[in-house]
Amino acid sequence: MPDTRPSRTSRQEDARHRRTYTIGELAKRFAVTPRTIRFYEQEGLLEPERRGQTRVYHDKDRVRLKLTLRGKRLGFSLAEIREVIQLYDQAPDGDERQLQRMLDILADKRQALERQMEDIRALQHELDDVEARCRESLDALARQRADA
Repeated sequence: MPDTRPSRTSRQEDARHRRTYTIGELAKRFAVTPRTIRFYEQEGLLEPERRGQTRVYHDKDRVRLKLTLRGKRLGFSLAEIREVIQLYDQAPDGDERQLQRMLDILADKRQALERQMEDIRALQHELDDVEARCRESLDALARQRADA
């Protein structure tokens, strides 16, 4: 008679999907403060289960926090992160709409970075000009003292 019990790997995967986290565990895992996690919850980016006063976070929340922090590192606004998370919730493995929107957001970020780099280069040239004038003025003062 065949063994119909779930395999050990299957049981481990099920347990992993049911894994829960406290706010402290997630904070430690992602090197953020519990206050940061509560803020993202207030913003609707995380939706922990409530057991009395205790927040219980599931894998879905862990993934959402990971996406949120990655988005912040990439310079995404909270609205953009919320949109990506909503798309992720609709199609966790990615669908064409989700991926296209992500590419659009990335293109916008890339353009913004290019503009910032141009601004930084222009500012560096201005600083170079001011520095050169200051050095010329110092040299002129030094020559005047030497001549006096």
